Amino acid sequence: MGDETRSALHIQPGCTAAKRAAGRRAGTMQRPALSPERLIEGIRLGDRTLLAKAITLVESSRPDDQKAAERVFRDCPPTTGNTIRVGITGAPGVGKSSLIEALGSYLIIQRSEKVAVLAIDPSSQLSGGSILGDKTRMPFLSSSEMAFIRPSPSRGMHGGLSQHTREAIRLCEAAGYRNVIVETVGVGQSDSSVRAMVDFVMLVTIPGAGDELQGMKRGVMEMANLVVVNKADGDNLHAAERARVGAESALRFLRTSASGWVPRAISCSAHAGRGISDIWSSVLDFVDLATENRWLERMRRDQTRHALYEELEQGLMQMFRADSVVQQRMTELERQVIAGQATTTSATLELLNLFAARVDSGQGKLTMS
Repeated sequence: MGDETRSALHIQPGCTAAKRAAGRRAGTMQRPALSPERLIEGIRLGDRTLLAKAITLVESSRPDDQKAAERVFRDCPPTTGNTIRVGITGAPGVGKSSLIEALGSYLIIQRSEKVAVLAIDPSSQLSGGSILGDKTRMPFLSSSEMAFIRPSPSRGMHGGLSQHTREAIRLCEAAGYRNVIVETVGVGQSDSSVRAMVDFVMLVTIPGAGDELQGMKRGVMEMANLVVVNKADGDNLHAAERARVGAESALRFLRTSASGWVPRAISCSAHAGRGISDIWSSVLDFVDLATENRWLERMRRDQTRHALYEELEQGLMQMFRADSVVQQRMTELERQVIAGQATTTSATLELLNLFAARVDSGQGKLTMS
């Protein structure tokens, strides 16, 4: 077949390929939602496509999707309890994605273990959109059958995570991923929520970031189990060692963890693969210690309790904002407060009392999204 014939077939709207493409486009828009049972079955079998769809369902704000997501989350296969949850945080540009690529490759190639990566991207304050580009920086993991990568937008959530990161972790574990790595937005001291969702927190920095570490000392540094000085290669080798020693010294001034773990500092090169096995050995050392003294069990229990109260707070705020009478009065009180005619305390008390009366009378309705 000549080039001209192939070209003509390629552009003819009635050709089979064109029909298939049109069918795919139409199917994408009209395809019915998968049932919770189908999603649960797919998760149980480790189907990455259905796992991704289940996480999308959980992240949806539509009421129907939320009901289905609750069923999926409730009836998913229970986790075995031997999973490892690692949070990786640090300022933009320190090479978090490259380090995750190196760690994931090590787990898959050297240890034959599956790994799931939940990468949180910052959302625009103006449009609410996210670039979600972390996956492009992890070429090996993106192509590996033993890896699952899920970029998610933060959507304005504080703490460096997205609203449904906790649920996504549980779904990945139910799908058979023993190792779950959570990459936070990377905005310094605000990356605090990860502590309430993972077992081990890794703070990534680079040579020459001494002042940055000093500023983090009472923030992210305080919750880090391990400080990783990345990009320890080439001309940076000596600077990286100085940074590692400095980080280790800073860690000594912090309060000893109730887990009995003494935080460490390690230098590595994600690009060259140097120090990656040492990093994971530290993770395993912590897990062994925390399992033996039952700290891991207590920590996970506390995390579940924290999740309960966090969802209660979110639900109460949604109820509050959904009440039209309360919102109308809030608008009036807001003007009074700005004009100096009422104090913030008096306005707050009036609104809370109004809301309580509405709930007590059965007029305040629960709506969660």
